[in-house]
Amino acid sequence: MAEKKAKVEKKIVATAGMYDVLRRPIISEKSAKLAETGAMAFEIDPRVGKKEVANAVKAIYNVTPEKINIINQKGKVKTFRGRTKGTQKTIKKAYITLKQGDKIEIVKA
Repeated sequence: MAEKKAKVEKKIVATAGMYDVLRRPIISEKSAKLAETGAMAFEIDPRVGKKEVANAVKAIYNVTPEKINIINQKGKVKTFRGRTKGTQKTIKKAYITLKQGDKIEIVKA
């Protein structure tokens, strides 16, 4: 009889590149409401996708993301002193929903 092989989950090790994927946590009113429901918001590198974000969260924070939503937030056009116009930078955000019971601690200075 053929024996069933147990699935071995690969442990993902945090490398220097993982810290470049997640640039910073976003601290705002919306992210505070999300934290109550077990989700977090991060600014991420514009070149990465959902799999890279999931691997970085697993490696850095030792939690398992359940769902990841990614959006591109276009920079606003602003007028400075009534004459010159400029744009704020465009950023890419990841909203990460964590499994029940998991939590990411963000240290506030």
